[in-house]
Amino acid sequence: MWQQTEPEKAGFAPDVAERLDALIREGRAPGLHGVVVARHGALVLERYGSGTDFAWGRPLGTVDFGPETLHDIRSVTKSVVALLYGAALADGLVPEPDEPILRHFPEYPDLAADPRRARLTVEHALTLTLGLEWDESKPYTSPENSEIGMELAADRYRYVLERPIVGEPGARWHYSGGAAALVGGLIARGAGRPLEDYARTVLFEPLGIESFEWMAGDDGVASAASGLRLAPRDLAAIGQAVLERRVVPAAWVEEVLRPRVPTWDGFSYGYLWHVGPDGRARATGNGGQRLFLAPDLGLVVAVTAGGYNRDDQDTAPRAVLEEVVLPALKS
Repeated sequence: MWQQTEPEKAGFAPDVAERLDALIREGRAPGLHGVVVARHGALVLERYGSGTDFAWGRPLGTVDFGPETLHDIRSVTKSVVALLYGAALADGLVPEPDEPILRHFPEYPDLAADPRRARLTVEHALTLTLGLEWDESKPYTSPENSEIGMELAADRYRYVLERPIVGEPGARWHYSGGAAALVGGLIARGAGRPLEDYARTVLFEPLGIESFEWMAGDDGVASAASGLRLAPRDLAAIGQAVLERRVVPAAWVEEVLRPRVPTWDGFSYGYLWHVGPDGRARATGNGGQRLFLAPDLGLVVAVTAGGYNRDDQDTAPRAVLEEVVLPALKS
């Protein structure tokens, strides 16, 4: 899948690998499990370590990571689901973003009868602006965490759609795994098969991704919010496809990466992706899972880490990008 190239040929300082090794050796990238750096479609650098890991909260013990080792990508899953929605839209399987979402969950006529809920659109789910109560600040081991509550619910979609209304739809970004679950549900319903099967056909196989796991709740439904497990190389391959407007329709990628609602630190949210003021984008997941895209540089950086639920979980991916990769770029 990947053609490798020397750092200098890709415009990097020749010692970029040594810089990354020093970062790790000096403990400035805590919990780092894997790094893949690609530029202009070629693999420039990859590093793997070892450490304690989990599969969606299930202890795996100490894992020695390598190019084919699957890793939780947690909420980066949401960004992959956004790409799948574009493929399904092109196939005529899912509604346009401006359509009312409850129209496509006809089993809840009581919810659709509420004029405030009837105003909710697919785009409100794609932008995490549903205006429904949702709280993921509690530990991801507690049913008081809304995502865990959703996974434990008898009906995940009703659980999301009947949350109390706390804001105007579309007005404010508010983190919600439930919104991503609705998007995943629309894809699965439209495709007439499980989300993971559709993903295999329209995204993974075309990119040469042969191995993945998609964790599911007790109801057997794949978690569109956080359940995907991929090798870092394959995560980077998805990022490269986004840069090249390949596999996923190019017009949809433009929509996905168009800033729509402010989030924090100058960033905005597109469709389940974070977008910076410089046009660079990122997909983020609990524990330090990151996929960075810099279209202006032709750069893709995939990071996996084990800082789940920690306050410093952003330290490792930020250090990789800001202390090693970007400073090592020479041209």
